[in-house]
Amino acid sequence: MAHVVIIGGGFAGVWSAAGAALARAGADLRITLIAPSEHLVLRPRLYEAKPDLATVPLDPILAPIGVEHLRASVSTIDTDRRVVVADGEEIGYDRLVLAAGSELVRPLGLPGAERLFDIDTLDGALRLTDHLRDREDCCVVVVGAGFVGLEAATELAGRGRVLLVDQSSVVGEQLGPGPRAEIEAALDALGVERRLATTVTEVGDGYAVLSDGARVDADAVVWSVGMRASALTRQISDELDHLGRVPVDHWLRALPEVFAAGDTAAAAFDAEHTVMQACQHATPMGKVAGYNAAADLLRMPLREFTPGPYVTCLDLGGAGAVFTRGWDRKVMASGAEGKEVKKRINHHIHPPVDDAEQILAAADRVHIELPFFPRPEDEPAPAA
Repeated sequence: MAHVVIIGGGFAGVWSAAGAALARAGADLRITLIAPSEHLVLRPRLYEAKPDLATVPLDPILAPIGVEHLRASVSTIDTDRRVVVADGEEIGYDRLVLAAGSELVRPLGLPGAERLFDIDTLDGALRLTDHLRDREDCCVVVVGAGFVGLEAATELAGRGRVLLVDQSSVVGEQLGPGPRAEIEAALDALGVERRLATTVTEVGDGYAVLSDGARVDADAVVWSVGMRASALTRQISDELDHLGRVPVDHWLRALPEVFAAGDTAAAAFDAEHTVMQACQHATPMGKVAGYNAAADLLRMPLREFTPGPYVTCLDLGGAGAVFTRGWDRKVMASGAEGKEVKKRINHHIHPPVDDAEQILAAADRVHIELPFFPRPEDEPAPAA
């Protein structure tokens, strides 16, 4: 029996499994998802006060659509033999989908790096939550004023003093100038201090040392700088992009028998941009890559990846949120109105469970389904 193997249990991996099941219909085709956890972790929600709630069991998603789940970690991909090695076991495939995600770039040579916290994984977020649980008026240093760092800093601001540190001279450098005024106003309203053009050079017990020589109190130092694709991409291609992603075509094919999706894939968004390492792109990429892996075996037409409009929605804790559209990140909603959009998005990313018809129907909706509110009157609504 032909076999589609999917590596990864995040958004891209789960939706690859659903996409492959959709293409399979009643055909004789085995589909296996390999991931060590029994849960889909809703990674974009790990900044929240209760990260343990940001999970969805995999079994109610995969079992109704006839997808096997092997709880294991893949160490090797042999594309010549079409075999992966998971916890020492060789598993053959006819088509492979690499959707192994990304991971935080850890600082090398930083004294006290073992004391750093992060919200990159569920375990990391729970460790931080447990560490701060009974501390009142705590002092937290957040390193990195990008998307993740800003959400962490503004959420933690409700717990005590927060110092936001970044090597850039501005906050949210990668977000551009569009939402910067709203971000800075939110940081001011929440009392989040900033040390820009600065970094952390040492992490000690209850303190951090900055590159300007200052020593600051710190009950926790949260590292949120840099993301890189899973190291498994190096076993697929020697031509990775600056984020370690595998180049793919419009069908998300990386090699004749290998497709890639989510944070491991450098897919074109348009003539000027590649997709972002974010669930708004990982979800439709998974649906397309999984569908195409199965369709390729079944000699069916493949689907092109055609991403929907690019948006961002940055949670700003007690100051609300800011919602933007387009690569220039034009602000469409902020404050309480932006927060409502963020709540809708965080709810929307939950996949359906326990209902094969609903899961497969969702897999068939490839166009991004985020609530693009408010939408210009002359623009049609996203496809349902």
